[in-house]
Amino acid sequence: MPITNILDYDSWYLTDKENWTAFKIEESRPHGSGIVAKFVGYNDPEKARQLTGKLIAVKRSQLPTLQKNEYYWRDLEGLTVIDQHQKILGKVTHLLETGANDVLVIKGEKEHAVPYLLDKVITRVDLEKGEIHINWEI
Repeated sequence: MPITNILDYDSWYLTDKENWTAFKIEESRPHGSGIVAKFVGYNDPEKARQLTGKLIAVKRSQLPTLQKNEYYWRDLEGLTVIDQHQKILGKVTHLLETGANDVLVIKGEKEHAVPYLLDKVITRVDLEKGEIHINWEI
């Protein structure tokens, strides 16, 4: 998803990695490879600068409903990855967007990068069991 999708929301949550705080957006727009936003009550540039570089989130309830076999990255992080030989490779630590396809980064005894290609490499995602099954030679 493009970074500009965040502009569809009128409230954002920002964090300093310890606490999330809600901010109401007065106006926002794309700017170069990023975005610029003006928050309600932040009229002084020095005060606004304190929010630069913060992580941005929205409430999960605000996100679009996904179709079958669609997942938010956050849902895949932490899942156990099992290969076609039933060997546990480790857990998904994060995903990378490469342009061609997304990549699962798996940390176990070793670190692996596996393309996220449903029905080709990714054979099953089971959120209830916390597992991703893959067919990929490591």
